[in-house]
Amino acid sequence: MRQYTALSASFTGPSSGSAARPLVLLHGFTQTGASWAPVVAELGSRLPIILPDAPGHGGSSEVRADLWRTADLLVETVGRPALWVGYSMGGRMALHVAVAHPDQVEGLVLISATPGIEATEEREARRAADDALASRILTEGTEAFLAFWLAQPLFGTLPPEGAGREARLANRPEGLASSLLLAGTGSQEPLWDRLAQLRERPLPVLLVAGALDRKYSDQAARMSSAIGPSARVLIVNGAGHACHLEQPHIVGAAIRAFVDEIVLPSARHASSSEGEPNGE
Repeated sequence: MRQYTALSASFTGPSSGSAARPLVLLHGFTQTGASWAPVVAELGSRLPIILPDAPGHGGSSEVRADLWRTADLLVETVGRPALWVGYSMGGRMALHVAVAHPDQVEGLVLISATPGIEATEEREARRAADDALASRILTEGTEAFLAFWLAQPLFGTLPPEGAGREARLANRPEGLASSLLLAGTGSQEPLWDRLAQLRERPLPVLLVAGALDRKYSDQAARMSSAIGPSARVLIVNGAGHACHLEQPHIVGAAIRAFVDEIVLPSARHASSSEGEPNGE
């Protein structure tokens, strides 16, 4: 099997030569980097934005990787410290980057994300369900599977125009199936005990969830408690699991404000340091 050293990614905002820290947006299952378009439109063009396609998705369709290997590939693809934003599956990937490569993460935004399933029996049941879904994808094909996937109650508040179906149709059955088998929640090592690493830095973290998505809003509160004072929670009223696509103006504004809190003080410090003698 070919060993890939980078993922397919698109770029927007200032040129790649910009000194500004990039903002990396990691999509959810069945999506691609293009699925972030409504949020990118709200973010503006102040920072370089990197939109990777996750293993098994879009231009990275032939890449096969579990979550730890995905973290390595993402770091290789981005190539420098960044601010990381991840939705659902992408949130789990961003969390793995923060745990495995803390020096590459200057801020972390997790949208409708989980550190994993703690109970062994529940995790095994989820893995069996993921296996069954992978088989369904291979049998039905991408288009039919998407019709089933987006009809789930989890996406009941996501309007058709926000689902980004066209971007999702760029995915191939084999890639999506591999993503479920290798990087699904059922196969994920739970990271609840590793959240303390984010507290130790401390790492600025924004946890976002829709108020109508009770499971993930409850998890956001629990994660915030585990991470400590450097974490905050945003609950988006009237939104469900895909809250960033249901209300991109609210989530986009929250990400902008979070980034400004991290980037602007650093920029002011760099400016005030110009002309000062170098330390030993």
